[in-house]
Amino acid sequence: MKRRWVKVLVIVVVVLGGLFVAADRIAVHYAEKEAVALAEEKYGYGSGSTNGFTEVSIHGFPFLTQAADLSLDHVTLTAGNFSVNTTVNAQGDHLDIRKLSLELRDLTAPSLTARSAGANLVTGRVTIGYEDLSGVVSRLLGKGGALTVAPATGGAAGSSAGSSAGGQEAPLRVSGSWDGRRLDTAASISVAADEFQIRIPELGRDPYTWRVPLPRNIDFTAARTTPDGVELEVTGHQVVLGG
Repeated sequence: MKRRWVKVLVIVVVVLGGLFVAADRIAVHYAEKEAVALAEEKYGYGSGSTNGFTEVSIHGFPFLTQAADLSLDHVTLTAGNFSVNTTVNAQGDHLDIRKLSLELRDLTAPSLTARSAGANLVTGRVTIGYEDLSGVVSRLLGKGGALTVAPATGGAAGSSAGSSAGGQEAPLRVSGSWDGRRLDTAASISVAADEFQIRIPELGRDPYTWRVPLPRNIDFTAARTTPDGVELEVTGHQVVLGG
């Protein structure tokens, strides 16, 4: 008789544990879906492109105990294929952001129904493809055929030697046909605060500047060229999300 009760107790514990896990996963799925909707509403992620996307992943188990404490250890936000414009809204300035990835640590919220939260630390990167940079530079310069933007070789553009390794400026090369002549010249992409800009010194124009919609207190900290595109690092402390 005793063995039978022990067996029944074990079965009950397993069943309850399974129900708790199922309830926890349902709750975290709902919370992630709500976070995606808020991110798209507040920051415009997933807009401007038919293949735009936004994803939120809440890490750690169980989620329900974290939610009860109004505190989450680790959340990942990923968005891609959304468009940004220059700060002056120049004609043809729309630029596709291939991917935005944010790692949010130590999040707290004032209530379970709050539409804002704070994160102690946020790190991440913005990735922009060379084909998208080529397209926007071709449109903005507007004299002649298509121009190609590629990583510079044999040193940095301008005065930032070695910037492809992760300084605040990364070297580029712009080539093609412009204003009836062949163009093959140094350029750069640089970051400062919450903006990044492209400079083409030979053409003697002001830089073109973009601002990516990011939660408050997140800034760009580095720029580098990679074989697949330009990567712009971001870092933030005491970050405010939503609100």
